[in-house]
Amino acid sequence: MNLSEALKAKYTKEQQTAKEAQRLAEFIAWGPVVFQASRLMLKFGILDLIRDSKEGLTRAEIVEKTKLSDYAVKCLLEASLCIGTVLVDPESERFTLSKAGWFLINDRATRVNIDFNHDVNYEGWFHLEESLLNGKPEGLKHFGSWPTVYEGLSSLPAQVQKSWFGFDNFYSDSSFPDALKIIFDEHHVRSLYDVGGNTGKWALQCVGYDKDVEVTILDLPQQIKMMEANVAGKEGAARIGGHGINLLDPSAKFPKREGGLDAIWMSQFLDCFSMEEIVGILSRAKEAMGAETRVYIMETLWDRQRFEPAAFCLTMTSLYFSAIANGNSKMYNTEDMTKCVEAAGLEVERIHDHLGQGHSIMVCKLR
Repeated sequence: MNLSEALKAKYTKEQQTAKEAQRLAEFIAWGPVVFQASRLMLKFGILDLIRDSKEGLTRAEIVEKTKLSDYAVKCLLEASLCIGTVLVDPESERFTLSKAGWFLINDRATRVNIDFNHDVNYEGWFHLEESLLNGKPEGLKHFGSWPTVYEGLSSLPAQVQKSWFGFDNFYSDSSFPDALKIIFDEHHVRSLYDVGGNTGKWALQCVGYDKDVEVTILDLPQQIKMMEANVAGKEGAARIGGHGINLLDPSAKFPKREGGLDAIWMSQFLDCFSMEEIVGILSRAKEAMGAETRVYIMETLWDRQRFEPAAFCLTMTSLYFSAIANGNSKMYNTEDMTKCVEAAGLEVERIHDHLGQGHSIMVCKLR
């Protein structure tokens, strides 16, 4: 396993004393309620109130400001004290914000993850065991009977959609500025297939960045409809087209582009499939390629992360794929993705690392 230096330091030798390890074990045991108590400290504005106070707040002052019962505030404060998001002065009994509490409020990635886990994953993860045993997203049944979340995405409740897209877009959006430079400044792409293009957000970025590029989004027919509605009337929309395709259907071919194709873009896309399915998709992409065509695979490869918390988030996200998304995919590492690329008859030409929130772009060509 080829780990980044930060991950090697964290994952290859014991980091904790016995007491610290015991506390972590209990933290894990009580993990569901740790999450919900912390989420409610945010939702009810208690952490914000404490942060905005000069000398901290007493429990009575929090009760007065939030209009919650003394019982509710007491339970949440005591839990948060033990979780580690607030601190208390035993003399004045005033609560102040800890560093962890500050990150809960101010770290945008953390807030996105909280919404995603509460609205999309929380109830479905109760069925993680069956999902892993059956290789199917058994937790998705909470929302509907679709085989994967992608077929049902347009039918999910509004708040669930908001949190799903908020999570998906937050991580990809942070990488867009760097990715655009790689695609258009380094490689001068003029024709591009955006595979799994969802709402057309990346396509709009492309046509806004380069006035000559033409983008075709390849996605499920229902997603193409959502995309067309989303891009309608926006600058460059005339240079965005759609091609409905079920990418899990091995007989569904990538369209051939008259005049050749410069680039095939797959952003946070291949992690939605098993390794066998990835090989199939890349093999069909290969059939649409010429000698100068490049496949750009942008993924948050967990083993290449500069900071350990990012690897933690990514490996946990793999279990969302297990229980909710499709039952057979994950956040891959470099070794796994390279195996898929090579099995499809392609080769990795270059890898660009540390884009945005931790993305890498694997640039692939015909072997």
